[in-house]
Amino acid sequence: MNLYSLSKLSGIRRLLLAMLALLASCTSTTIDEFRQGETGIGSAETVVVLGRRQASDYETRAEFVSCVGERMGRGENALQIVPEQEFVDAMFPWFEPRTAPLRTRDLERLMAENMVAEKMLDFGVRYIVWLDGHTETTDRSGSISCTIGPGGAGCFGFGSWEDDANFDARIWDVASMTSVGTISTDATGQSYLPALIIPIPLIARVEANACSRLADQLKSFVNGS
Repeated sequence: MNLYSLSKLSGIRRLLLAMLALLASCTSTTIDEFRQGETGIGSAETVVVLGRRQASDYETRAEFVSCVGERMGRGENALQIVPEQEFVDAMFPWFEPRTAPLRTRDLERLMAENMVAEKMLDFGVRYIVWLDGHTETTDRSGSISCTIGPGGAGCFGFGSWEDDANFDARIWDVASMTSVGTISTDATGQSYLPALIIPIPLIARVEANACSRLADQLKSFVNGS
């Protein structure tokens, strides 16, 4: 392959990647909120964000739970967030996957335990946010082949897939032992993997977008906005 061909291929490659980068950056995110009670939080009160992990076929990723908690703890109307692992370790074994309360009446029974009530008081927990969901990859298409020859190695082809991040957040008010609302988020986006010599993945950041939008909505909800 001569220098002109290489230059032409490089130009086509840059143009293709620029076009695909614009497409990959397009993620659609939908937020739904259902409020069941009044909310508000004092300066000394905290929120703990926990992931549901009772299901056998999937579990809410700890990285997503951490992302939501960290974002709720910074920026405008920031909240005091108790890290998930710190809370679960301190509450052992009551908030382990097999023993964690599934309903507010289960929490009420747990609070009858002196140690649980004391730890909750120590942490200053006013709200527990339960996150439940996962990210699913669907509609894979295309193919990529790689070869090694005398002139070197290279990959050619094109692949794409759709990512769908679907998460629910249920908010429990520890003071009243009631569920005060649910916030759902659904983020979808198309990812691409073009290969012109070198495969370059262009990933739709659906989970990051879901985390950002959900955390902002939770801050507003807990603050009573």
